Amino acid sequence: MAFPTFSAAQQKFIPEVFSKKLQAKFYAASVLPQISNTDWQGEISGQGDKVHIRSVPTVAINDYTGSVTYADVTTTDTELLIDQAKYFAFNADDILAQQSDIDMVNQASQDAAEQMKISVDTTVLGAVYSGISTNVVDDTGTVATASNILGYVLDAGQKLDEANVPESGRYIVLAPKHVNMLKQSDLKSVNITGDGTSPLRNGNVGTIDRFTVYSSNNLATVSSQKMSYAGTKHGIAFASQISQVETVRREATFGDGVRGLNVFGYKVVKEDALCLLKLT
Repeated sequence: MAFPTFSAAQQKFIPEVFSKKLQAKFYAASVLPQISNTDWQGEISGQGDKVHIRSVPTVAINDYTGSVTYADVTTTDTELLIDQAKYFAFNADDILAQQSDIDMVNQASQDAAEQMKISVDTTVLGAVYSGISTNVVDDTGTVATASNILGYVLDAGQKLDEANVPESGRYIVLAPKHVNMLKQSDLKSVNITGDGTSPLRNGNVGTIDRFTVYSSNNLATVSSQKMSYAGTKHGIAFASQISQVETVRREATFGDGVRGLNVFGYKVVKEDALCLLKLT
């Protein structure tokens, strides 16, 4: 499609390049790629796609009593549906683009990436808790405070230990108020984190009981409790892709419309690798 006129900002706008930039900005700001398995990222192309995730076979160990019995090697197949989509669309007015002293399209794209991140994070983090029932730490009856918050984190570590979850790659995602409680807790003692500087001095919680700590404003609240998560990337499968970014010439005004479509899907694929913390 040929455009009759181009503004200075629009001349710099190449959909393929812009799409990649938007994707990069989205992931730089999102917590989901840090806590989920995104190995199937490149295998999706649009809403409605289905990704088949095959599990590693489990081989039984038996006592040897003089004879050997061979068992078939089997694997399970889990379907990850790319069944959700979100979009953005904004106007790029020719006159405004010409007279503005900033690159309006680029600024708007940065905001689109940030708002998309918040929306997708909120959707996923606000739903996956329903798929976790095995490992749960609940502060009901004893509200989380600076004096006991560390205990809940350690309890989550115990749950994962008992489920034989590997220690490497563990994370914990907490609401900002609970991260603040951690900084006011016994973490004031440097030896608990293993860092050379107290969290009160550098503002970085760092690693606690093998957990890398993340803070998120996008956790769901259920009955006054924040649904927080601990575990490894093996627990949640997540795939997201900016499948389309394009400009369309607006008919009723002198300017373009810029729009983008993000498709994604998520699923709890290994519940034992996750622990749900219900913190008031």
